[in-house]
Amino acid sequence: MMTKKSISASRASLILFLCQMITALEVPLDPILLKELSQPPTITQQSPKDYIVDPRENIVIQCEAKGKPPPSFSWTRNGTHFDIDKDARVTVKPNSGTLVINIMNGGKTEAYEGVYQCTARNERGAAISNNIVIRPSRSPLWTKEKVEPKHVREGDPLVLHCSPPVGLPPPIIFWMDNSFQRLPQNERVSQGLNGDLYFSNVKPEDTREDYICYARFNHTQTIQQKQPISVKVFSMDSLNETISANLSDTDFYGAKPLTERRPTLLTPVGSTSNKVELRGNVLLLECIAEGLPTPVIRWIKEGGELPINRTFFENFKKTLKIIEVSEADSGKYKCVARNPLGSTHHTITVTVKAAPYWITAPRNLVLSPGEDGTLICRANGNPKPNISWLTNGVPIAIAPEDPSRKVDGDTIIFSDVQERSSAVYQCNASNEYGYLLANAFVNVLAEPPRILTPANKLYQVIANNPALLDCAFFGSPVPEIEWFKGVKGSILRGDLYVFHDNGTLEIPVAQKDSTGTYTCVARNKLGKVQNEVHLEVKDPTMIIKQPEYKIIQRGGQVSFECTIKHDPTLIPTIMWLKDNGELPDDERFIIHKDSLAIMNVTDKDDGTYTCVANTTLDSVSASAVLTVVAATPTPAIIYDRPNPPFDLELTDQLERSIQLSWIPGYDNNSPITNFVIEYEDGMHEPGVWHYQAEVRGTQTTVQLKLSPYVNYSFRVIAVNEIGRSQPSEASEQYLTKAAKPDENPSGVQGIGSEPDNLVIIWEPLKGFQSNGPGLQYKVSWRQKDVGDEWTSVIVANVSKYIVSGTPTFVPYEIKVQALNDLGYAPEPAEVIGHSGEDLPMVAPGNVQVHIVNSTLAKVHWDPVPLKTVRGHLQGYRIYYWKVQSLSKRRRRHVEKKILTFSGNKTHGMLPGLEPYSSYKLNVRVVNGKGEGPASPDKLFKTPEGVPSAPSFLKITNPTLDSLTLEWGPPTHPNGVLIAYTLKFQPINSTHELGPLVEIRIPANETSLILSNLNYSTRYKFYFYAQTSVGAGSQITEEAVTIMDEAMASRQVDIATQGWFIGLMCAVALLILILLIVCFIRRNKGGKYPVKEKEDAHADPEIQPMKEDDGTFGEYSDAEDHKPLKKGSRTPSDRTVKKEDSDDSLVDYGEGVNGQFNEDGSFIGQYSGKKEKEPAEGNESSEAPSPVNAMNSFV
Repeated sequence: MMTKKSISASRASLILFLCQMITALEVPLDPILLKELSQPPTITQQSPKDYIVDPRENIVIQCEAKGKPPPSFSWTRNGTHFDIDKDARVTVKPNSGTLVINIMNGGKTEAYEGVYQCTARNERGAAISNNIVIRPSRSPLWTKEKVEPKHVREGDPLVLHCSPPVGLPPPIIFWMDNSFQRLPQNERVSQGLNGDLYFSNVKPEDTREDYICYARFNHTQTIQQKQPISVKVFSMDSLNETISANLSDTDFYGAKPLTERRPTLLTPVGSTSNKVELRGNVLLLECIAEGLPTPVIRWIKEGGELPINRTFFENFKKTLKIIEVSEADSGKYKCVARNPLGSTHHTITVTVKAAPYWITAPRNLVLSPGEDGTLICRANGNPKPNISWLTNGVPIAIAPEDPSRKVDGDTIIFSDVQERSSAVYQCNASNEYGYLLANAFVNVLAEPPRILTPANKLYQVIANNPALLDCAFFGSPVPEIEWFKGVKGSILRGDLYVFHDNGTLEIPVAQKDSTGTYTCVARNKLGKVQNEVHLEVKDPTMIIKQPEYKIIQRGGQVSFECTIKHDPTLIPTIMWLKDNGELPDDERFIIHKDSLAIMNVTDKDDGTYTCVANTTLDSVSASAVLTVVAATPTPAIIYDRPNPPFDLELTDQLERSIQLSWIPGYDNNSPITNFVIEYEDGMHEPGVWHYQAEVRGTQTTVQLKLSPYVNYSFRVIAVNEIGRSQPSEASEQYLTKAAKPDENPSGVQGIGSEPDNLVIIWEPLKGFQSNGPGLQYKVSWRQKDVGDEWTSVIVANVSKYIVSGTPTFVPYEIKVQALNDLGYAPEPAEVIGHSGEDLPMVAPGNVQVHIVNSTLAKVHWDPVPLKTVRGHLQGYRIYYWKVQSLSKRRRRHVEKKILTFSGNKTHGMLPGLEPYSSYKLNVRVVNGKGEGPASPDKLFKTPEGVPSAPSFLKITNPTLDSLTLEWGPPTHPNGVLIAYTLKFQPINSTHELGPLVEIRIPANETSLILSNLNYSTRYKFYFYAQTSVGAGSQITEEAVTIMDEAMASRQVDIATQGWFIGLMCAVALLILILLIVCFIRRNKGGKYPVKEKEDAHADPEIQPMKEDDGTFGEYSDAEDHKPLKKGSRTPSDRTVKKEDSDDSLVDYGEGVNGQFNEDGSFIGQYSGKKEKEPAEGNESSEAPSPVNAMNSFV
């Protein structure tokens, strides 16, 4: 965003002027200008610090640089000058510093091992490369050794050592057999990080003679093989047989049987070990255990959690892998090996050190004579790196004196610089784990002012809008900018204008009298230059007669008016829209100068119509709604969709356009309103058809716009009011030529996933948008407002690029440009992103708590400075917890609660607090990365509240005139109890309530005897506790006093009254008569279906039996009313087995306990409840008698 200042250009900040100058020097707005400016050398490309080369190929050591004049190059080797001319095998690429050492024709790579450094020099200074260590890769053979066979007992552990030769770089180890098949690995058998093969316990199937360790050296693409190792596993049975055959009976003891054992660690040894890893590397920790059964491994970090999204488990969880380690990953990591017999563990203390990394790398500095400036070089590491300075490749302590500079640790301060002060400075930050080297030049230029904006440029704006008049400039010292209006006008000042640091003049609200000629003057001590631009302020466009709401019958016609007024020097265009889209391509829509007419209106014409008036400077619009209603009914006509078009033909074939023609199909009694043209891209998306164009139904030819590098096929669809036709047959294919991309990716964003990176993402172009083969993206970025050069990389057709080593949460300018084999897309727009967030640095201060009531508190705090948030401020988070209840005076389990307040809030409410309690809280600031440190714990107390209901109320020991009440205190007293209140009242037989009695009871009481109550009376009790604040919730209960004995006897005597006895006898007689009638009707009705089913599906087990067996024969008729003995036949209760009958009454009764009468009736359904069965074998099952029936009803 452009920075605005309403001050004179002569008072602008020096730093902002320097930033503007650097941008002008680096961005090629004027190539001729840039070609004339001197610039010290800058290293643009170099080989890696640790450069391992293939001994079979030529050695290429890169060193590229830019500068004005072009720099010359020289090299040192092992700290001394490397004379290239004296070695015929060494050449330098033209216009470059890159060395090429010819090894292919008999040279030896070992002869050129060493440390190389490149220097690029011109008259303005010298830049140096990193120290480039050249080493040839090595893949030595295995040393000769005698490999002894391994004999091991089943169940024992085993380690097969690989001990590969030391190579450069180290080899990749794997185990295979003679058939070059990888040996299977699992939780029991696995390879360690050192290449050894570990067996937690061996099995007979592990016996083989071809355990072979291989070492693959990727740099030289060679594989070395160790001698095969033979392993023989003896099972317990075979081992005992061997022992018995070789020992006498007197000393034979036998091999011990296979026994399980608890785990022990094969690696690492001991209970503790240490590991040092560098920041940014991958941390690998390993634990391999033996035991029987095979142990399983679990990893924990003492005092913390394993980092999410960066932790991985490999080698069957025996290896813990943490990527991109940082200092926060230091600590103690414990591996636990466990099986059913026990466990063992090992603790690895991890220390994360760090090679130097940049906090602030020095940046190029452009000054004019007499100005001041600074170079800052700040790096961090563990241990803290040492900072040293060089100038033009020479340590600054022995470099030629320069009175304009002063070294102050990691900063060089320049004052009153002159042109001879131009130089290249090197900052070296080093510790025992590595170094960083950065070049930054100081370029002192003396240049008269130049204005880069074209002369007599015309600006046009609409009245009452801002006007921006450009004056892009360059000069050293930075010129002062002044603006004048008219030929002899005075300098512009005041609140009517805004003067931008880049020279632009802004008129916030331009009026008609702002029209005129404006002169921009740039001057410094070396000269003065001026440029004129012209401003024209135009009248705004207005719609003076707007379209109005219309209701029209189907088949009628309608007109919308739109009359405009505009500046006479501007040419307006009027466009009509329907529902914010283009008007249908239909000849029924007729556009006049000031109106839109629609003929033969249909239901599809219903909608919102908008008149849009555009000029080159502004746009206005007005809308109206058209509602279509039904017209007078007409005789029905059968319509159908049209037939598809045919005979498609391609003509006038050009690179970006083609003509398509066709013959319409039959319209099926409904005129064709329009044709839809679709295309298929046979190269990128075969089989997928896309919308291309739409034309009126009277048109059969269309000129189509084409994109490059697309294999087109076309088809046409006819449309009428009924619907769309089937698509036509596809046209012939037409392949357009490739071209540069026309557009750049969309959705460009810059966000950080870590505190030191910037993730640039974008939406890739579609296949046909590539316009040609070899689609790639040029990703460019630079830190905003610091004057950095653009850093660019070209990546493949992907959608993401990660920039590492960025400062934490700083803005970046980002752009992504598409390119293909034919060139670049247009210059892309810049977007602003931010590097990754880190946790906030400070806690909120001045935390205050204000008690609102016994359950609500308000918390205030001071916001943290935004620069300490180190990310997007999301809000503040309050952690609060109850310490203890002031009434119970005992501590409780601490359960912390969290409330989050979004945005830059400075206060918040804490609801749901418990009264009369002690609380603590702290406040933390939250960003996208997480929480910052907590503020000091703040203690506060809530006042008393009303108590909860008593925990219980029991009423016991009822007598004629008294009841005993017992109760428990409230679960939550919420303060100091001062009393209990008891209220009670009688309830009569009609549930009406009597007078209410209230009793106040001391708080230390837990029981009460109420006397002088009425006998045989129900009472309702209300009971609650009180604190000084008020009464709490009540608990209710009801109880009855016992009745008077005389009254009880009178109530019992009613059973002896004659009238009552007579009534009961009459009821019993009536029931007896009904039962007799039922029995007679049943006997006349024959057998029940159950008996018929038993007859039809006779169980072979149910046969006539002997009388002396105590059993009965066939199923008897209901005439036999003799009692049956329980259990006398199977089934004993005459139920039908489910497998014998689908109509089993067990399915309908209350379970298998239902019983049958002798006539087959199921009496359980009449009894109303299940009767207890008599004791086994003691009683017979009786037929129902009238007495029994009566008893069941009484």
